[in-house]
Amino acid sequence: MADDAEKTEEPTPKKIEDARKEGNVPKSQDTSGVITLFVAILAMLMLFPFMERHAVLLAKYYFSLLGSPIDELFAIDIAIVTARELLLIVLPISLAVAIAGIIASLAQFGFLFTTKAIMPDFKKVDPIKGMKNLFSMKKLIEGVKITFKSFTTLGVGFIFFFYFITELPTVALFSLGDQMDWLKDKVIIIALVMLLIIFIFAMIDLIIVRKQYFDGLKMSKQEIKDEMKNMEGDPLVKAKIRQIQMETSRKRMMSEVPQADVVITNPTHYAVAIKYDQEKSYAPIVIAKGTDNTALRIKKIARENNIHIVQNPPLARSLYAEVELEKPIPESMFAAVAEVLAYVYKMNKK
Repeated sequence: MADDAEKTEEPTPKKIEDARKEGNVPKSQDTSGVITLFVAILAMLMLFPFMERHAVLLAKYYFSLLGSPIDELFAIDIAIVTARELLLIVLPISLAVAIAGIIASLAQFGFLFTTKAIMPDFKKVDPIKGMKNLFSMKKLIEGVKITFKSFTTLGVGFIFFFYFITELPTVALFSLGDQMDWLKDKVIIIALVMLLIIFIFAMIDLIIVRKQYFDGLKMSKQEIKDEMKNMEGDPLVKAKIRQIQMETSRKRMMSEVPQADVVITNPTHYAVAIKYDQEKSYAPIVIAKGTDNTALRIKKIARENNIHIVQNPPLARSLYAEVELEKPIPESMFAAVAEVLAYVYKMNKK
């Protein structure tokens, strides 16, 4: 009984799907953050000329206003121009960051739409539980992790910064343009190094989050048994299983049609494919049969594989009604089937 109560089994697909419907998915905030930060830096580098151009235009506009009297309409015009230029500067970066956030979420747990995660839960606003969560061991560990990651990232960045500072006596001899190029290069190097450190922490966090998530969904043996019972008792599940079984059986049957010696039809509503192998069976075997659409598919496959189609309505209906798949025909039909096979063998010069 103790083994049944222990959650030692991996979660079933249904348990994972139920958790997804509740909005419970493995999401690493660090991974989302590093992807968003990387995209933001990349977008800023790519869009910098565009942003710089609009910033310069805005500065020139302000300088052109010096000495001009400002009334109410003029102030509104200044506000509109300022809002427009700032929007052009900020909007591309904002859109890139928003798209990056969406991509980061999709990469971690795929597309998910559920309203349960945003439904109001008054248990979450319980002040007592809130205080317990605020000063819990989990929060303490999270705080230590954040502090460690921050100090490590800043520490590595400071080491590179200190190393670059030692080059200042030499850089001071450069022209202003070369000094700005040197500064830009060093800033990019420090940003990339710090981003690499953050990326390493994010990958570690992703592994830990996913492990904790699946460990939290682990089930006991009894829970798996109960789930199986519930699923087997669900009429929808049973119907789905029967549908899958019938489709599988139909596909397997259709795959046997190319091996048939003849297909007997009535000619529109019934089709029965027969194969006779003297070494394996004492009588011909029905390897496929069907009515209406299935019959049409059997005849279509037969034509594609140059298998003779013989019209014999009484025999086709009798074979369909009395003989199961993969079963030999009864003795009462030997003569009728032998006549059809003799005709087919004669046509095939066997």
